[in-house]
Amino acid sequence: MTREDTPVIQTDRLTKIFRDFWMREKVTAVCDLNLDIGRHEVFGLLGPNGSGKSTTLKMILGLMFPTRGRISVFDRSPNDVKTKARIGFLPEESHLYPFLNAYETLDFYGQLFHQPRRQRRHRIEMLLDMVGLSSVAYRRIGEYSKGMQRRIGLAQALINDPDLLILDEPTSGLDPIGTKQFKDLIATLAMRGKTVLLSSHLLGDVEDVCDRICILYGGRQRREGSVSELLAHQDRTQITTDKLDDKTIGKVKTLVESNGREIIDVTSPRDKLESLFLDIVNDAQSQQLNTGGAIAGGAVADFLKSDDSQIEGRQVIDQLVSVVEPAGQEPEPQAPLAPAPVETPPPSQAILDELTTTAPQNAPDAPPPPTPTPTTTTHKPPPQADQSVIDNLLGQGPDNEGSN
Repeated sequence: MTREDTPVIQTDRLTKIFRDFWMREKVTAVCDLNLDIGRHEVFGLLGPNGSGKSTTLKMILGLMFPTRGRISVFDRSPNDVKTKARIGFLPEESHLYPFLNAYETLDFYGQLFHQPRRQRRHRIEMLLDMVGLSSVAYRRIGEYSKGMQRRIGLAQALINDPDLLILDEPTSGLDPIGTKQFKDLIATLAMRGKTVLLSSHLLGDVEDVCDRICILYGGRQRREGSVSELLAHQDRTQITTDKLDDKTIGKVKTLVESNGREIIDVTSPRDKLESLFLDIVNDAQSQQLNTGGAIAGGAVADFLKSDDSQIEGRQVIDQLVSVVEPAGQEPEPQAPLAPAPVETPPPSQAILDELTTTAPQNAPDAPPPPTPTPTTTTHKPPPQADQSVIDNLLGQGPDNEGSN
């Protein structure tokens, strides 16, 4: 079996039983689940609440151990660190740090994958533009609406360019603009050979993007197959033509009935409500109307469509081409530049003082200057105080005697 044929996710009789304190069986969340999900595939996991969807995702992520059965992701154990590095996960509730802004949040998750600073910055800018949060990139996550938090949650799930993307209720809280962008992103990732595992209650979204689906009920696998096979009515035929008048419709009806068949319904096709909503929003954006919330995102980030090395290579080539002169044109000669005048720096004050205080050199015949004799410092005794002044102050002087 080649690498292309090896399933990305494979389970064999996967079972998870929750027990109480006394180890008695309490509930069987998943029972004997067999899945084979390959590359280039968008797989939908459907079922009502309590059918085992979230439990299955947690076991695939290595967050929960199965009771019995076998599970492999990229032909390895789901607990392998190398396996986890290739997975992107968007949980049903985005538990992000509320005091960080969008840029800091993506930078934090990029550091967890040991991405270089330059690569992180490049990816963050593209992801914020893709999810439509560039204008609010420095607003705290705690101030975001639920839909905006889902957008930044999707961006953090893609920061490592995962080979396997697991999404649990990804369009919950998203407006139709974000939902449409999400569908385009899924299609792009599948074209690149990525594998997407999707769990959602919005059946319309699953129908639009998934190649195969598995429907669970009570923890057991009820139906599995391609969307077209499961939804097609093999006993009916649908023909779509241009608008027909009543006379032509009558002729068609007569022809069909002559062959023992019956026309069940004759109606005009309708657009989806999603298409109408997007047309109105696109018209408002073309008028450049202001909005304080998220805007329609840009195109899918380049690193999600091709490798980072290819992107950086193209950028280097573009820079080189912009610098090199066009072929066939010689550069215009330039006039020689005149040398710039050399400014003499002002003399230092310390040098001037030294020159002015230095004694002139003696003539050859002049006698050497006399050697100065060392001077001795004599200490004078402190002056003696006048005793008569002291006696007068104490009242013992002659002046005081005459007055008594």
